[in-house]
Amino acid sequence: MMTRERTLLGIAVMAALSSCTSLRMQRADEAYDLMQYPKAERLYEKALAKHEDRGARARLADAYRKHNAWDRSLAHYRQLYAAHPLTGDTALQYGEVLLAAGEPDDAAEMFLRVLQQTPENRRALDLFGSTQGYSSFYQDSSRFFVNRLTIPGVASAFAGVPYKGGLLFVGEELRDTHNGNPWNNGSFLDLYHTTSRSEVTWTTAEPIPGSVNGNYHEGPVAISADGRTMYFTRSHYMERKLLKDERNTSHLMLFRATLDSTGKWGDLHAFAYNSERWSTGHPALSPDGKTLYFASDRPGGLGGTDIWRCMDNGTGWTEPENLGSTVNTPGNELFPTVNGNTLHFASTGHMNMGGLDIFETQEHNGRWKEPVNLNAPINTSKDDFFFVLDSTNKAGFLSSDRSGLDQIHAFTMYEPVFYLDGLITDDEDRFLANAEITLTDLGSNADNSLLTGPDGRFLVELKPSTDYSLRVSSKDMLTSSTLLSTKGRTRNDTLHTAVRLTPLKVGEAIAIKNIYYDYDKWDIRVDAAIELDKIARIFKDNPDLSFELGSHTDSRGGDLYNLVLSDARANSAVNYLIQRGVDPDRITAKGYGEQALVNGCGNGVKCTEEDHQANRRTEFKVTGVGLSSNVRSAP
Repeated sequence: MMTRERTLLGIAVMAALSSCTSLRMQRADEAYDLMQYPKAERLYEKALAKHEDRGARARLADAYRKHNAWDRSLAHYRQLYAAHPLTGDTALQYGEVLLAAGEPDDAAEMFLRVLQQTPENRRALDLFGSTQGYSSFYQDSSRFFVNRLTIPGVASAFAGVPYKGGLLFVGEELRDTHNGNPWNNGSFLDLYHTTSRSEVTWTTAEPIPGSVNGNYHEGPVAISADGRTMYFTRSHYMERKLLKDERNTSHLMLFRATLDSTGKWGDLHAFAYNSERWSTGHPALSPDGKTLYFASDRPGGLGGTDIWRCMDNGTGWTEPENLGSTVNTPGNELFPTVNGNTLHFASTGHMNMGGLDIFETQEHNGRWKEPVNLNAPINTSKDDFFFVLDSTNKAGFLSSDRSGLDQIHAFTMYEPVFYLDGLITDDEDRFLANAEITLTDLGSNADNSLLTGPDGRFLVELKPSTDYSLRVSSKDMLTSSTLLSTKGRTRNDTLHTAVRLTPLKVGEAIAIKNIYYDYDKWDIRVDAAIELDKIARIFKDNPDLSFELGSHTDSRGGDLYNLVLSDARANSAVNYLIQRGVDPDRITAKGYGEQALVNGCGNGVKCTEEDHQANRRTEFKVTGVGLSSNVRSAP
């Protein structure tokens, strides 16, 4: 009897425990769906301690991932993966966490698993690409120096913009108990101001004066060039109550505020394209204030949140325009900032080091250039975002959670270093030692001269944002020159050039490639003009030489006619060169007709059109050296 009672009691206790676990799991799921992640995490942890549930552990791992608790998220994904292979979104999320943990090889395995199931998954493809080029993210690490700021009075800080000799930024209040932010158990975010005491130490943060800060989240912001207008992000609430849509989700909205004569921010106006059905926030203004950029998950985007923009048409803002698939991805694009003519933004979708990375792009003729990852140390495997330059354009601020909490970091940008690595050979690829290299800065006309080594090589440092002319000369060789530039290059780089010099032999013909004529014509074709432009450069590079330009025909037609035709072609080419600035006293035209065929296609021989065209050619030869004294001339 006692055994039976004990058994019944045990069953009752187990049933009660199971019911309790089930109720806890249900409450955890509800908190997860409401994005109350700390609450969901506590409930899932307690439930899973009593009973293993694969779906619950996957949601727990994702909850930690959602608010960047990377180590805890990784531990639960590892446990899931150890028990059973991961697929779909769970595998993709595990890969993202591995990437954020600095484990690109293991992350690549997860992304490949997703691509095997869904080859068209662009997000998995981009993230896999990140793992394959991971070492390249560290190539320019000496270009920036990054230092975390210490700002007393706030628990965390991000999205700082220069303002009144300091920073206006988004901060979380430093307090012992939180004020109800269910996302991360912290305080709601407000806007603060601080000023610098040293490079890394700042004054205690003070909330900005006025009516911008409210009961829930405020920030990030964009401030007009005159400092009197602010666009800022705010949670959607009314009369101290957070408003939610039918999915129980609260969205962000954009507002405009102005600075009054007492130095307080007020006179709030809602952005015309806010909606209770999607978020609109993270404003950025162009320098002239005519373009407003923002992030939104509004319909018509490419994935999560995209970057959009509106134009000021004089009466208001135009309809939002998506920046398109060059900028936006199926992932998230957030935190746009405008620095000069460059748009910076953070993205999880482009190839990155993990989490959010900062990218830059420029618009040219209505099209955005492919975004460029700013690499380490600006970016890390954690979330890095909100990149702003100060008035010097050589320093600024970025935000990152690389230290575990969102913090503002100052950075100094060093000028990129460029080198020109050159190889000089003759027309038979033999090294030319002691060839003279003259590099001319086309802005200042300053020359830098040096000689090649025994291996025909030279190495010279170049300045940033500079156009150069490179001139190469060597004894008994035709001088050659070319143009090069470091403009538009923003990263340390070595430019490479290989120059083949042509031997200077008076009276010996040198064939000009691709100078062909249509049958029975002497017009300069487009393809011929490209080559003649190169010849014009040779003539200009060798001002003490005189040349003959000789033209040849095929064997079709009478001998006398061909002689006349070739003479017309030679004169046509010479006239073209004169139009390009060649001194007419240095160049003569000569027609050879069919007197010097390059193949056996003479009179009466059946040949292809290609064979005949090979005979319709133009050549040049040096006829004199040292024009002023007629040192040498062709016989």
